[in-house]
Amino acid sequence: AHWLMVNPFGLIILIAVLAIKTTGIATEGRGTPPLCRPGFSEDMYVAEIPESAEKGQALFNVKFVNCGQGGLVQFECSNPSDFRIEADGVVYALRPFTVSTLRAVPLVIVARDETNQQQWQTQVRLTPPIGQSQQVPLPALSQGLQEIWFPSRQTDSSSVGQLKRMKRDWVIPPINVPENSRGEFPQDLVRIRSDNDKNRSLRYSVTGPGADQPPTGIFIIHPISGELSVMKPLDREHISNFHLRAHAVDLNGNQVESPIDIVINVIDMNDNRPEFIHQIWNGTIPEGSKPGTFVMTVTSVDKDDPKTANGMLRYKIVSQNPESPTSNMFTINNKTGGIITVAAGLDREKVPQYTLIIQATDMEGNPMYGLSNTATAVIKVTDINDNPPEFTAETFFGEVPENRVNVIVANLTVTDKDQPNTPAWNTVYKITGGDPTGRFSVPTDPTTNEGLVTVVKPIDYEISRTYVLTVVAVNEVSLARGIHSPRQSTATVSIRVIDVNESPNFEPNPKLIKLEEGMQPESALTTFTAQDPDRFMQQTIRYTRLSDPANWLRIDPNTGHITTIAVLDRESPYVKDNMYSATFLASDSGIPPASGTGTLQIFLLDINDNAPHVYPQETEMCEKPEPNGFNITALDGDLSPNAGPFAFELANRPSDIQRNWTITRLSGDFAQLSLKIGFLESGIYEIPIIITDSGNLPMSNTSYLRVKVCQCDHNGDCTDQQHIVAAGLGTGAIIAILLCIIILLILVLLFVVWMKRRDKERQAKQLLIDPEDDVRDNILKYDEEGGGEEDQDYDLSQLQQPDTIEPDAIKPVGIRRMDERPLHPEPQYPIRSAAPHPGDIGDFINEGLKAADNDPTAPPYDSLLVFDYEGSGSTAGSLSSLNSSSSGGDQDYDYLNDWGPRFRKLADMYGGSDD
Repeated sequence: AHWLMVNPFGLIILIAVLAIKTTGIATEGRGTPPLCRPGFSEDMYVAEIPESAEKGQALFNVKFVNCGQGGLVQFECSNPSDFRIEADGVVYALRPFTVSTLRAVPLVIVARDETNQQQWQTQVRLTPPIGQSQQVPLPALSQGLQEIWFPSRQTDSSSVGQLKRMKRDWVIPPINVPENSRGEFPQDLVRIRSDNDKNRSLRYSVTGPGADQPPTGIFIIHPISGELSVMKPLDREHISNFHLRAHAVDLNGNQVESPIDIVINVIDMNDNRPEFIHQIWNGTIPEGSKPGTFVMTVTSVDKDDPKTANGMLRYKIVSQNPESPTSNMFTINNKTGGIITVAAGLDREKVPQYTLIIQATDMEGNPMYGLSNTATAVIKVTDINDNPPEFTAETFFGEVPENRVNVIVANLTVTDKDQPNTPAWNTVYKITGGDPTGRFSVPTDPTTNEGLVTVVKPIDYEISRTYVLTVVAVNEVSLARGIHSPRQSTATVSIRVIDVNESPNFEPNPKLIKLEEGMQPESALTTFTAQDPDRFMQQTIRYTRLSDPANWLRIDPNTGHITTIAVLDRESPYVKDNMYSATFLASDSGIPPASGTGTLQIFLLDINDNAPHVYPQETEMCEKPEPNGFNITALDGDLSPNAGPFAFELANRPSDIQRNWTITRLSGDFAQLSLKIGFLESGIYEIPIIITDSGNLPMSNTSYLRVKVCQCDHNGDCTDQQHIVAAGLGTGAIIAILLCIIILLILVLLFVVWMKRRDKERQAKQLLIDPEDDVRDNILKYDEEGGGEEDQDYDLSQLQQPDTIEPDAIKPVGIRRMDERPLHPEPQYPIRSAAPHPGDIGDFINEGLKAADNDPTAPPYDSLLVFDYEGSGSTAGSLSSLNSSSSGGDQDYDYLNDWGPRFRKLADMYGGSDD
């Protein structure tokens, strides 16, 4: 009774079970009194029959009540081979038998109405008379237990005149067993019967999951009586049904019946509460949402059968916290668990979050019989831009020095009720007035949300002393629909400009002027002045030169007038691309003083002030050149038209230049120097070439081309290059010579000091020495071979170079050597002393050294020195009687040309004329 009260479906299950145990559910006929129900008078009959029955013997009868329907009812029994039932309900034996040979299952009698095909069923339990002993002991049979028969495979024969029919197979309905049963175990479910147990002893068994397969031990069957029992409570959530197979075999194990399938359904009980998938559910809803806006869905599960009320869930909201602005801001779909809004007024600034307690109940939400569980739904109200930013003041103030950039002038503060650090809270500042030139900007501080009024372009105090800006504050996202910006979203910013001392400015800067080079010192160039932007300050400006690489210019400190102090030369290394730049500084008298720089650029125009010179300055050729010419050009520091084209010609002196060489002009800048003769002896020659440029006032210059003549191989390469190079002195040789000279000078100096010290010693000792014994002025000769008076009387003037005594004596015309003086007129230089004082030898050496150092005509250290030069003549006359009066000029020396190149030179020397 308690189970029926808790589970209203239990009554239905109980009625179904009772219907299965009875013959069926009888349907009331039309017009039948409601108190009369057709069917057998008993659900179970107990009939005592003799131990041995004869064929045709009446055994017992069953009573059927038709409630006056008057329809034809036919009876059938479950064992037609042993019993026959007549229309009056009397049962007869069809063959002799004993009660011990019958099966221990009840005999089933079925009544069928042929008109409406209704049927009824009852059971008859056959027992021997009381007091008679049984030969075979049978187990105790359960009263009222449903029997399941194996389908019969025999034909049923009726009396003469009746029709034969086959026994119809039984349709075995599933067996329903409630889960979680608390009854005594084992609990009988059904009895399995076979028709063959009348003649022989059978053994029954079941197989399948729950019997002999895992999980084993749930169902067992009595091998003799065939009663199927359950051994433990069942759990539908674990296994909802079992499929068993019943078997009947004889004592030898032979199968006597085909196996039959038995289905056992576990009837669900409401033994599981709903379980939410999550204990806490999180959802969001924008503030200001309209009623009916979906928020979220909560879900729970129930392990009970969802097809029954045990697993049908219903949801409801138990509580809402806070209950503002109303206690019913949300509702939930009781079947799906969807939560929606039902009231307006969601305001994040007032209530940022709601907490709902959601309950799920099975039994379709029946609060009396259903099981419940709860979960929490947390709904956050998200922010929308429904609050515009508002300035904390109507006017903000700031100040900034002029010419300052990237400095913050003022901080603008606002308030915004929206959620911080969101697009609805972040403020953007815009300047809408007071800044036509765009000198200010208002970026936003990402941390404080303040507006930073910043100077982005220099401000000039002399132009504007104050600025009044109009600034509007808006959010990164637009305001929600229906929300408008208030007046507090606009503010003014008053900025005062502070005057500072500014640097003077040159105008223009840089300043360009064009001048011809060669301008003489103290020439006025231009005036380069600066302007002071501080119009409201009485200040003076002074000018100084800051950068003048060539030191050409001077500027007046007061007026800025620029004059020259040196000649302007375009070819100076300080001039780049004809441009010379100088920088000047202008400083005012402010406190502190300010200064500015200006650049003066002078573009120098070229004049013809540079003579050309030959290029290359050195070349090589063979003794027998093939070809015998090479190209030359000229270099000129001036620009066109003061440079090329050039005119090339050979100098007239020495005369062998014109005789041996020729020059031919190839173009305006190039000429070819060729050798007239076929052979030129190895050596180094300097060819003087006169080059004239094309300037308005042409300039000429004699430039020397150094030609190295060498012996060449068959490929035209020099073979005696090392010999030619050895004629000169390298850097190492020059250094060695200088060291030797220095050492020699030191020795001479030591010798002079020693000599003076000896003189002092002699004077101190007052030693008298015969003047004739003094040998300082005498020349000692140890290898004299005789001579006359003229040989003993030496004249030191004869030791000088004869060219000094006889400057007019000219060497016969020939090839010029490197150690010869040039033949063209030379400038006058100091002439060495002809006869130094023959006093002290130290003074003699010092005078000679000084004369050699100051003589520019002396050959350099690395030149070819000739020590066998004897001059062009002698003042002493001939010393030999072998001198012939014949000069040899009348002799023919042409035959020497045939003796080879060595003798060809002699033929040229002795065969030439006296000139």
